[in-house]
Amino acid sequence: MDSTNRAGHPLPYETYVEAIARETLRFAEAVDGADPTSAVPSCPGWTLADLARHVGGLQRWFCALLTGLVQEPPRSRDVELGLPDSPAAYPGWVAAGVPEVAAVLRNTDPGAPMWTWGADPHARFWARRMLFETLVHRVDAERAVGREPDIGRAAAADGVDEFLVNLPHAGLFAPGVRELRGDGETIAFRCADSGEEWRVRLAPDGLSPLPPADGGAARPGPCTAAVHGRAADLLLLLYGRMSREDPAFDVTGETALLDHWFAHTAF
Repeated sequence: MDSTNRAGHPLPYETYVEAIARETLRFAEAVDGADPTSAVPSCPGWTLADLARHVGGLQRWFCALLTGLVQEPPRSRDVELGLPDSPAAYPGWVAAGVPEVAAVLRNTDPGAPMWTWGADPHARFWARRMLFETLVHRVDAERAVGREPDIGRAAAADGVDEFLVNLPHAGLFAPGVRELRGDGETIAFRCADSGEEWRVRLAPDGLSPLPPADGGAARPGPCTAAVHGRAADLLLLLYGRMSREDPAFDVTGETALLDHWFAHTAF
């Protein structure tokens, strides 16, 4: 992604459409020809076949939601998948969905009101969510087949923002998030390669992201704990693909607070 990102400001909608197609094809290419029964270490209990089915199936479900501009929480995730009989054919099936996904996204008004589980009740939520669902699983797949993944800085920074903005609403399927309460403690995630910073506050009634400083720069004033690292590493940290103890991160403040955070934010 070449678009400039500011913390708290999603990238242009067309950027998501193009990036979803690119990430999906990268995912399919990574798993193509690999043993579908191979384990995916970052998704315990899953094989590459499970991962491919998840990525392709979830994209098709998101497309069904967008096509119908659903206004209420769906009662089922059942959609027509057209899943091949052989798991060896799953990579091609994932890639074959790219034109339809792009068409659905381009034919949908990003500002159309609709049901979402996150902070933004508009169609654009699903494009942003689909990108990072696909991107993180592309990283899972590449690591599973022995490749070293890369993530562009702008995409990674936007992914950090998307995760933190929507996390307070994730209790629907990640009940641990509801345990993230406190007495006003703040955690900062600081981006070493752009200067951006995101802060969250843990209050008695739950967690909330704090508005970014102008331009996404570091906010003045102390925080209870902070993690400083490259945008790509911060994204993988938030998704549980890296540990705060990794030397890629500079951690300051109350580590017990960070342990509490990471124990309750997985989804």
